[in-house]
Amino acid sequence: MLLKVENVTKSFGGLMALRGVSFEVQEGEILGLIGPNGAGKTTLFNVISGFYRPDQGQVIFDGQIISRLKPYDICRRGLVRTFQVVKPFGNLTVLQNVMVGSFLHTARPAEAEERALDVLNFVGLYHARDKVAKSLTISDRKRLEVARALAACPRMLLLDEVMAGLNPAELGEFLRLIGRIRESGVTLLVIEHIMAAIMTISERIIVLHHGEKIAEGPPQEVARDKRVIDAYLGEEYLFA
Repeated sequence: MLLKVENVTKSFGGLMALRGVSFEVQEGEILGLIGPNGAGKTTLFNVISGFYRPDQGQVIFDGQIISRLKPYDICRRGLVRTFQVVKPFGNLTVLQNVMVGSFLHTARPAEAEERALDVLNFVGLYHARDKVAKSLTISDRKRLEVARALAACPRMLLLDEVMAGLNPAELGEFLRLIGRIRESGVTLLVIEHIMAAIMTISERIIVLHHGEKIAEGPPQEVARDKRVIDAYLGEEYLFA
Protein backbone atom coordinates (compact mmCIF):
# COMPACT_ATOMS: atom_id res chain seq x y z
CA MET A 1 0.00 0.00 0.00
CA LEU A 2 1.40 3.37 -1.05
CA LEU A 3 -1.41 5.76 -0.10
CA LYS A 4 -4.02 5.46 2.62
CA VAL A 5 -6.83 7.96 3.15
CA GLU A 6 -8.47 7.45 6.54
CA ASN A 7 -11.88 8.92 7.40
CA VAL A 8 -11.12 12.28 5.77
CA THR A 9 -13.70 15.00 6.38
CA LYS A 10 -13.49 18.56 5.07
CA SER A 11 -16.05 21.35 5.31
CA PHE A 12 -16.20 24.95 4.18
CA GLY A 13 -18.52 26.88 6.47
CA GLY A 14 -21.77 24.94 6.40
CA LEU A 15 -20.84 22.94 3.29
CA MET A 16 -19.56 19.40 3.93
CA ALA A 17 -17.27 18.80 0.93
CA LEU A 18 -15.91 15.45 2.15
CA ARG A 19 -17.51 13.17 4.70
CA GLY A 20 -15.51 10.29 6.18
CA VAL A 21 -13.77 9.26 2.95
CA SER A 22 -11.47 6.23 3.26
CA PHE A 23 -9.59 4.18 0.67
CA GLU A 24 -6.18 2.75 -0.17
CA VAL A 25 -4.02 2.82 -3.28
CA GLN A 26 -1.65 -0.05 -3.94
CA GLU A 27 1.77 0.66 -5.39
CA GLY A 28 1.75 0.27 -9.16
CA GLU A 29 -2.00 0.49 -9.75
CA ILE A 30 -4.22 2.97 -11.56
CA LEU A 31 -7.17 4.00 -9.40
CA GLY A 32 -9.96 6.02 -10.98
CA LEU A 33 -11.98 8.63 -9.11
CA ILE A 34 -15.35 9.60 -10.56
CA GLY A 35 -18.51 11.40 -9.52
CA PRO A 36 -20.74 14.30 -10.53
CA ASN A 37 -19.61 17.92 -10.43
CA GLY A 38 -19.42 19.07 -6.81
CA ALA A 39 -18.93 15.54 -5.49
CA GLY A 40 -15.67 16.47 -3.75
CA LYS A 41 -13.11 14.97 -6.14
CA THR A 42 -10.82 17.97 -6.49
CA THR A 43 -11.26 18.81 -2.81
CA LEU A 44 -9.99 15.31 -2.06
CA PHE A 45 -6.97 15.92 -4.30
CA ASN A 46 -6.35 19.20 -2.46
CA VAL A 47 -6.41 17.41 0.89
CA ILE A 48 -4.12 14.59 -0.28
CA SER A 49 -1.60 17.01 -1.79
CA GLY A 50 -1.55 19.36 1.20
CA PHE A 51 -3.39 22.38 -0.18
CA TYR A 52 -6.19 21.77 2.35
CA ARG A 53 -5.90 20.28 5.81
CA PRO A 54 -8.61 17.78 6.72
CA ASP A 55 -10.96 18.67 9.54
CA GLN A 56 -10.90 15.03 10.58
CA GLY A 57 -9.00 11.97 9.46
CA GLN A 58 -5.54 11.68 7.98
CA VAL A 59 -3.58 10.90 4.84
CA ILE A 60 -0.71 8.40 4.96
CA PHE A 61 1.82 8.16 2.14
CA ASP A 62 4.52 5.50 2.13
CA GLY A 63 3.85 4.77 5.80
CA GLN A 64 4.11 8.40 6.97
CA ILE A 65 1.30 10.76 7.97
CA ILE A 66 1.42 13.73 5.57
CA SER A 67 -1.83 15.51 6.49
CA ARG A 68 -0.06 18.45 8.16
CA LEU A 69 2.77 18.88 5.67
CA LYS A 70 3.10 21.71 3.17
CA PRO A 71 2.41 20.89 -0.50
CA TYR A 72 6.08 21.26 -1.47
CA ASP A 73 7.12 18.84 1.29
CA ILE A 74 4.56 16.30 0.08
CA CYS A 75 5.80 16.78 -3.47
CA ARG A 76 9.40 16.16 -2.39
CA ARG A 77 8.30 12.85 -0.86
CA GLY A 78 7.12 11.73 -4.29
CA LEU A 79 3.39 12.54 -4.25
CA VAL A 80 2.83 14.95 -7.16
CA ARG A 81 -0.34 16.32 -8.75
CA THR A 82 -1.57 18.10 -11.84
CA PHE A 83 -4.32 20.73 -11.87
CA GLN A 84 -7.69 20.73 -13.57
CA VAL A 85 -7.15 24.21 -15.01
CA VAL A 86 -3.88 24.08 -16.95
CA LYS A 87 -1.83 27.22 -16.39
CA PRO A 88 1.70 26.99 -17.79
CA PHE A 89 4.18 29.82 -17.42
CA GLY A 90 3.05 31.30 -20.73
CA ASN A 91 6.08 33.43 -21.54
CA LEU A 92 8.59 30.69 -20.72
CA THR A 93 9.57 27.98 -23.16
CA VAL A 94 8.26 24.46 -22.87
CA LEU A 95 11.68 23.33 -21.66
CA GLN A 96 11.83 26.05 -19.01
CA ASN A 97 8.36 25.10 -17.77
CA VAL A 98 9.42 21.50 -17.25
CA MET A 99 12.68 22.53 -15.61
CA VAL A 100 10.56 24.13 -12.86
CA GLY A 101 9.60 20.59 -11.84
CA SER A 102 13.17 19.35 -12.17
CA PHE A 103 14.46 21.95 -9.73
CA LEU A 104 12.54 20.23 -6.94
CA HIS A 105 15.42 17.76 -6.62
CA THR A 106 18.43 19.67 -7.91
CA ALA A 107 19.77 23.21 -7.82
CA ARG A 108 22.02 22.63 -10.83
CA PRO A 109 20.58 24.01 -14.09
CA ALA A 110 22.41 21.45 -16.23
CA GLU A 111 20.90 18.55 -14.28
CA ALA A 112 17.46 20.15 -14.32
CA GLU A 113 17.65 20.64 -18.07
CA GLU A 114 18.78 17.06 -18.66
CA ARG A 115 15.88 15.70 -16.61
CA ALA A 116 13.44 18.02 -18.37
CA LEU A 117 14.60 16.97 -21.83
CA ASP A 118 14.21 13.30 -20.91
CA VAL A 119 10.66 13.94 -19.72
CA LEU A 120 9.76 15.95 -22.82
CA ASN A 121 10.94 13.09 -24.98
CA PHE A 122 8.85 10.69 -22.87
CA VAL A 123 5.61 12.68 -23.23
CA GLY A 124 6.13 13.54 -26.91
CA LEU A 125 6.93 17.23 -26.57
CA TYR A 126 10.66 17.21 -27.30
CA HIS A 127 10.06 18.81 -30.69
CA ALA A 128 8.34 21.76 -28.96
CA ARG A 129 11.00 22.33 -26.30
CA ASP A 130 11.92 25.82 -27.54
CA LYS A 131 8.36 26.99 -28.17
CA VAL A 132 6.77 29.55 -25.87
CA ALA A 133 4.25 27.68 -23.71
CA LYS A 134 1.35 30.04 -24.47
CA SER A 135 1.57 29.07 -28.15
CA LEU A 136 0.75 25.39 -27.49
CA THR A 137 -2.54 23.72 -28.35
CA ILE A 138 -4.82 22.59 -25.51
CA SER A 139 -3.67 19.01 -25.99
CA ASP A 140 0.01 19.96 -25.78
CA ARG A 141 -0.62 22.20 -22.77
CA LYS A 142 -2.06 19.18 -21.00
CA ARG A 143 1.01 17.15 -21.96
CA LEU A 144 3.15 19.97 -20.61
CA GLU A 145 1.25 19.88 -17.29
CA VAL A 146 1.96 16.15 -17.02
CA ALA A 147 5.59 16.66 -18.06
CA ARG A 148 6.16 19.27 -15.37
CA ALA A 149 4.76 16.86 -12.78
CA LEU A 150 6.88 13.96 -14.05
CA ALA A 151 10.00 16.11 -13.88
CA ALA A 152 9.51 16.16 -10.10
CA CYS A 153 10.19 12.39 -10.05
CA PRO A 154 6.88 11.20 -8.58
CA ARG A 155 6.26 7.82 -7.04
CA MET A 156 2.56 8.63 -7.23
CA LEU A 157 0.85 11.02 -9.62
CA LEU A 158 -2.59 12.58 -9.14
CA LEU A 159 -4.13 13.47 -12.52
CA ASP A 160 -7.06 15.91 -12.38
CA GLU A 161 -9.11 15.68 -15.60
CA VAL A 162 -6.09 15.75 -17.91
CA MET A 163 -8.15 14.31 -20.78
CA ALA A 164 -10.99 16.85 -20.72
CA GLY A 165 -11.49 18.66 -24.03
CA LEU A 166 -9.45 16.25 -26.15
CA ASN A 167 -10.65 14.88 -29.47
CA PRO A 168 -10.77 11.08 -29.97
CA ALA A 169 -7.29 10.88 -31.52
CA GLU A 170 -5.75 12.99 -28.76
CA LEU A 171 -7.62 10.97 -26.15
CA GLY A 172 -6.14 7.73 -27.48
CA GLU A 173 -2.64 9.21 -27.35
CA PHE A 174 -3.18 10.35 -23.76
CA LEU A 175 -4.41 6.92 -22.69
CA ARG A 176 -1.25 5.40 -24.12
CA LEU A 177 0.83 8.01 -22.29
CA ILE A 178 -0.85 7.15 -18.99
CA GLY A 179 -0.10 3.49 -19.65
CA ARG A 180 3.57 4.30 -20.21
CA ILE A 181 3.68 6.36 -17.01
CA ARG A 182 2.40 3.37 -15.04
CA GLU A 183 4.87 1.06 -16.81
CA SER A 184 7.68 3.40 -15.70
CA GLY A 185 6.81 2.58 -12.08
CA VAL A 186 4.51 5.49 -11.15
CA THR A 187 1.27 4.82 -9.26
CA LEU A 188 -1.72 6.84 -10.51
CA LEU A 189 -4.90 8.29 -9.01
CA VAL A 190 -6.99 9.74 -11.82
CA ILE A 191 -10.05 12.02 -11.82
CA GLU A 192 -11.89 11.86 -15.12
CA HIS A 193 -15.38 12.48 -16.52
CA ILE A 194 -14.82 10.63 -19.78
CA MET A 195 -16.23 7.26 -18.77
CA ALA A 196 -14.86 5.27 -21.69
CA ALA A 197 -11.38 6.49 -20.77
CA ILE A 198 -11.47 6.00 -17.01
CA MET A 199 -13.12 2.58 -17.28
CA THR A 200 -10.44 1.49 -19.76
CA ILE A 201 -7.33 2.48 -17.82
CA SER A 202 -8.41 1.89 -14.19
CA GLU A 203 -8.07 -1.36 -12.28
CA ARG A 204 -10.41 -0.01 -9.60
CA ILE A 205 -12.88 2.85 -9.45
CA ILE A 206 -14.00 4.96 -6.49
CA VAL A 207 -17.22 6.96 -6.77
CA LEU A 208 -17.88 10.11 -4.73
CA HIS A 209 -21.31 11.70 -4.35
CA HIS A 210 -22.04 14.68 -2.09
CA GLY A 211 -18.64 14.19 -0.47
CA GLU A 212 -19.18 10.53 0.41
CA LYS A 213 -17.75 7.38 -1.12
CA ILE A 214 -20.74 5.45 -2.45
CA ALA A 215 -18.93 2.70 -4.36
CA GLU A 216 -15.53 1.10 -4.87
CA GLY A 217 -14.45 -1.83 -7.00
CA PRO A 218 -13.55 -3.04 -10.50
CA PRO A 219 -14.88 -0.81 -13.31
CA GLN A 220 -17.47 -3.31 -14.58
CA GLU A 221 -18.83 -3.85 -11.07
CA VAL A 222 -19.04 -0.14 -10.30
CA ALA A 223 -20.78 0.56 -13.61
CA ARG A 224 -23.57 -1.83 -12.64
CA ASP A 225 -24.03 -0.42 -9.13
CA LYS A 226 -27.52 1.10 -8.87
CA ARG A 227 -26.29 3.87 -6.56
CA VAL A 228 -23.71 4.91 -9.14
CA ILE A 229 -26.20 4.75 -11.99
CA ASP A 230 -28.70 6.86 -10.07
CA ALA A 231 -26.14 9.39 -8.83
CA TYR A 232 -23.92 9.77 -11.87
CA LEU A 233 -23.89 7.43 -14.84
CA GLY A 234 -27.60 7.24 -15.66
CA GLU A 235 -29.41 4.24 -17.13
CA GLU A 236 -28.30 5.15 -20.66
CA TYR A 237 -24.67 4.32 -19.75
CA LEU A 238 -25.55 0.64 -19.53
CA PHE A 239 -26.68 0.65 -23.15
CA ALA A 240 -24.03 2.93 -24.60
